[in-house]
Amino acid sequence: MKGPAPNSLQALVEALRVLPGVGPKSAQRMAYHLLQHDREGARRLGDALRGAADGVRHCARCNTFTESELCELCRDERRDASLLCVVETPADQVMIEQTMAYRGQYFVLMGRLSPLDGVGPREIHLDRLLARATDPEMGGPVQEVIVATNFTSEGEATAHYIGEMLKARGLKVSRLARGVPVGGELEYVDAGTIARAVMDRRSV
Repeated sequence: MKGPAPNSLQALVEALRVLPGVGPKSAQRMAYHLLQHDREGARRLGDALRGAADGVRHCARCNTFTESELCELCRDERRDASLLCVVETPADQVMIEQTMAYRGQYFVLMGRLSPLDGVGPREIHLDRLLARATDPEMGGPVQEVIVATNFTSEGEATAHYIGEMLKARGLKVSRLARGVPVGGELEYVDAGTIARAVMDRRSV
């Protein structure tokens, strides 16, 4: 940020830059907008950020974000305790919940394996996943673990690592299927997706 500016304004710009995809100019525009047009919104934003940073923690069972020891889904006794779906982020968990097609429980990795970025098994809490899947006191007994990591190279590597780790403990492990999206026309679907759909075909 060029030119003279109050220290508090400069601090706001620098704070906004921690957001993904926000560079110096975007952060400066946001800061000026809040101070010029929406001071009350800026106060609410500050209060909400402070409240979330101080009050939100990780669920003791599934590792997602919560304000209690156990999240709402882990406390729901109607969920199928025999199924455990492993996802990368809370956002992925929300998307699966919105399908209304899954009634089991979750474990949220909060990341994926990426050795080049220094993210290994410890950073994505695979020790906690193993305990969650094998320890009856953690919510089991789990009979099947559905690995629903993303279909990126890192997500695939994470899925493979988790699969090998859990199968060695005698657990059934499945992988989220890939294929042509609902409503998709083959003419407009990429070849890699069609190839995977052919390989993952099922009986009708």
